Amino acid sequence: MSSFDAVLIVAFGGPQGRDDVRPFLANVLRGRRVPPSRVEEVAHHYELFDGVSPLTELTQRQAQMLRGRLEQRGTPLPVYVGMRNWHPFLADTLAQMSRDGVRRAVGFLAAAQRSYSSCTQYRENVDAARASLKQAGLADLEVVYVGDWHAHSGFVEANAEHVCDALRELPAAARDDARIVFTAHSIPVSMAERYPYQNQLEETATAVARTVGERLGAPRDWALVFQSRSGRPEDPWLGPDVCDYLRDERARGLSSAVLAPIGFLCDHIEVLFDLDVEAAAVCREIGLPMVRAKAVNDHPRFGDTMADVVVDTVNRYAAGRPLTLVGNHS
Repeated sequence: MSSFDAVLIVAFGGPQGRDDVRPFLANVLRGRRVPPSRVEEVAHHYELFDGVSPLTELTQRQAQMLRGRLEQRGTPLPVYVGMRNWHPFLADTLAQMSRDGVRRAVGFLAAAQRSYSSCTQYRENVDAARASLKQAGLADLEVVYVGDWHAHSGFVEANAEHVCDALRELPAAARDDARIVFTAHSIPVSMAERYPYQNQLEETATAVARTVGERLGAPRDWALVFQSRSGRPEDPWLGPDVCDYLRDERARGLSSAVLAPIGFLCDHIEVLFDLDVEAAAVCREIGLPMVRAKAVNDHPRFGDTMADVVVDTVNRYAAGRPLTLVGNHS
C-alpha cells in the first residue's frame, strides 16, 4: 500500500486570454514595486500571443503523461495541478484534493534547478494554501517533495533530442560549428549565492552537451547565459544576458547558435518572447544563423523523469508515514 494518496504538480501559471493578462500580472507582481510602464511592457509581450500562455496546456499534458506512467508502473495515483499565479490556483486545487480525501501527496515542483523563486517560494505558496484549508473547515494534507532531478537521464535526453532536432534546422554549412547556448531565468546574485541554482544549471548543461556530442559523434561547444531579468538595473543579477552574449560573441567570430532553454520546462511566454522574438531579432540584426530548441514540454523522456522521481519518493516511504519536513530544501 502506498503511503501517498496523490501527486501535486506545482507550476507558475499563465493567462488564458487577453482579459486575463493584467490580473495575472497583478498576482505575479504582488508585493513588488514595479512601475506601471514596465507592467504594460510585459503585458504587451503576452498580447503578442493573444494573451494565452502555453504553460497551462503543457503542464496539463505533463500531468497526463505522469498519470499514465504511474498506472503502468503499478502506482496508480491521481495527479493534480496547482498554479501559483492563475487558474487552477493552488488554494483551489488543495481544497479539491482535501474534499477528494487526499491526506498525503507527493509534491513535484515544475522547476528543475533550485533557487528561492523556483523552489522555496513554491513551497511557501503550498503552505499558504494548506493554511487556507483550515480556514475553510477542510482537512489538511501533507506534501512531501521529490528530490533533485536536474541531471536525471530522462530530463537530459529530452533536452538533448530537442537540441539535435534544432541543429538539423540550421543550414548544413552552419551546423558543425554551431554553439549550444543554454538559457535560464536570471535571478539576483544575492539569491544565487544562497541556492544551488547556477551549479545545477551548469550540471544540466554539461550533461545535455555531452549527450548531444555522443549522439552526433563529436564534442559540442556550449555556453550558459540568462534571460528574463526583471529586477532594478542597479541590482546585480546573473549574466550574461542572452542578447548581450549573442552580440558580443558574434563580434568575436561566433558563426551560428542553437538556443536551448534548459531552465524552463515549457515553451511559455518568457521563452516565446525573450528567445523567439527578442533574441531572434538580435540574431537577424547581427547576421547570426540561429535556431531555438524546444523546452522539454511533453517529451516522453521527461514523462519518464517525472514518474521515476515520484515512484522513488513513494518507495522511500513505503514502510511508514513520511515526516512533514522530509525532502524540503531551503
